[in-house]
Amino acid sequence: MARLTQIHSIPAEPQDVPCETIVRHPHPRLRQHVLGYAGFRAGARRRIPHRLLPLSYAILLVDFADPYTLVTGARSRATVAGRTDWAYGVSVGLTPVGASALLGVPMPELAGVTAPLPDLVGPRADGLAERLGAAPDWPSRFGHLDRVLAGWLAGAPADRQDGLVSAAWWRLSHSPQRLRVGALADRLGVSRRYLELGFRRQVGLSPATVARTARFQHALGLLVEGADLAGAAADTGYADQPHFTREVRALSGLTPTELCAFLQYPPVPTG
Repeated sequence: MARLTQIHSIPAEPQDVPCETIVRHPHPRLRQHVLGYAGFRAGARRRIPHRLLPLSYAILLVDFADPYTLVTGARSRATVAGRTDWAYGVSVGLTPVGASALLGVPMPELAGVTAPLPDLVGPRADGLAERLGAAPDWPSRFGHLDRVLAGWLAGAPADRQDGLVSAAWWRLSHSPQRLRVGALADRLGVSRRYLELGFRRQVGLSPATVARTARFQHALGLLVEGADLAGAAADTGYADQPHFTREVRALSGLTPTELCAFLQYPPVPTG
């Protein structure tokens, strides 16, 4: 089963107290557009800089402490560039279809980008951080997000995304082990070239990069849950631990041991 959330970012420096995280599924009517919600609060109770990790989807991030909203696009490498400091808020995972419909921007235009939400959606972003921050608890905040995003979706143009490309993205981005792009294309009855062109138009990352990023993310999830490096490498289909080490360094800029020092406790689901 796919995890509710993947790991969008880690602190840029080790923290004495881990981040508090709570996750929840969106309302069913949003499931094709919103992957999940993750509420967070830095253990230091103050804004800290983060390293953004490779991810195959876009993130809408809302910080309550110093109210602002931003969007980070899919990326194939980690980065510490741009605004990455936050303390207390919520992140929303957006599928390629969701980014296009809810933000009005094709996801390829967001690839590797961090942008203020008001630059993308204009007045619709006004007061969002303040309203969410003023809500009495996390269920209230998640419910408010459900209503806000459903309203944005109701006003969005008709979906013109390629359904086969969307299906391929779901399979590649949520597979816990290596999934070959050619085999998936055969299963969907299209050519590999068809998927590559479709991903360029709808995702901004190649199918192979989405699969590579997903495998890295699943390995991170296992490490957070307590797996050792060898077990995480084997369970996610890396040829051996040296291969896993090379991939982690290439994608995150850290060795697996360094990366583990930054990983937080598992998030608590709320349904």
